[in-house]
Amino acid sequence: MFSIFETQTASNLAPGVDKAFLIIIGISLFFLIGITAMMIFILIRYNRKRHPKAVQIKENTTLEIAWTIIPLVVVMVMFYYGFIAFSPMTVAPKDSLVVGVVGKMWVWEFNYPGEKSSDTLMLPINKPVELEMTSLDVIHSLFIPGFRVKQDLVPGSLQKMWFIPERLGTYEILCAEYCGLRHSYMGAKAVVVTQPEFDRWLAARPKKAQGEPEGLALIKKNACTGCHSLDGSKLVGPSFKGLVGRSFNVLVDGNPQQISADSAYIFESILMPDAKTVEGFNKGLMKSYKGIIPNDDINKIYQYLKTLDGK
Repeated sequence: MFSIFETQTASNLAPGVDKAFLIIIGISLFFLIGITAMMIFILIRYNRKRHPKAVQIKENTTLEIAWTIIPLVVVMVMFYYGFIAFSPMTVAPKDSLVVGVVGKMWVWEFNYPGEKSSDTLMLPINKPVELEMTSLDVIHSLFIPGFRVKQDLVPGSLQKMWFIPERLGTYEILCAEYCGLRHSYMGAKAVVVTQPEFDRWLAARPKKAQGEPEGLALIKKNACTGCHSLDGSKLVGPSFKGLVGRSFNVLVDGNPQQISADSAYIFESILMPDAKTVEGFNKGLMKSYKGIIPNDDINKIYQYLKTLDGK
């Protein structure tokens, strides 16, 4: 289990983040204990038994100035250490290895130069790495605790984050933004290796989507497999295996109806997913892909789904 108090720091940014965290926690604990002790003292010292008659307390200019200036100084100290920890994170070195990151329900995809792709973030040690990140559906948040880095991924926007891995090993990658029913499954690994090992790994990776049907590539690109399996197993939504041509019951405005999964149904389900809800599944979980997936691409998805028979 990750702890901010770990002695090991796996990136160049980790010491600054840890220092800022510990200073802020220390100040917070000091005031928590001090204020609590003062409240207990006042409760005992000025209780009704000792002072049955209330006395009006007049203003104290010195005290008022003190409790204005002291919190201001404390807040500025916390701001300073937070700023010096954050400022190195804003601009990546020019010789950084650029890795594209795509967040989608509910997997991470890491894209490398040469049209290479992986579900593991493989990194060379002591090499600056810049992550260029986006989301295909909802807000995700890439969090690597061992590196002390985290960045939200917003659909339609390109976010950047950089660091230098400084320790060999394997580190957890988490999604720190609740992104749906399988949010807790959205994990991956960051593996830090030597430069020769990284070079061999990258050279051995096949090109992205090599020999893959267009329909399957579109399904993966739009994160459909996060909710719909290809092997018949039940996830958030019905499996794609054996879907086309099969008859099943759906709910239309709460009324049961039997339909057959044809081309029109596939188009409708992608563009208006709540129009017909398959019995046994919940509505309101899938967003509309209207304006996101063109009709030509939907037809390619349909043609691929026709190849997934139920046998």
